[in-house]
Amino acid sequence: MDGETETRAKVFKALSDPKRLAILDLLREGELCACVIMERMGMGQSAVSYHMKSLCDAGLVTPRQAGKWTHYRICPAGMERAAGWLQDLAQEGEDHVGCCAE
Repeated sequence: MDGETETRAKVFKALSDPKRLAILDLLREGELCACVIMERMGMGQSAVSYHMKSLCDAGLVTPRQAGKWTHYRICPAGMERAAGWLQDLAQEGEDHVGCCAE
């Protein structure tokens, strides 16, 4: 596999977890402190850190350190890239209509 495929896999793996999707829904409100995410998700610090690392490594979320807390926000460029990949797949699929429609 090439680097692009690995990058896409990392993004879609990050998006495949229900808790990470719920965190992304929270972040639609804007930047949030990890402490707020912990409270709203009913998760401990280590669980939030685990999920945020996955989202950050995938380029979907951007962290900002403020004292002892980290604040997170959605990375529009990362989301646009992921949406573009899905759009490309959907477009390619339209070129082969009939293969799955039966």
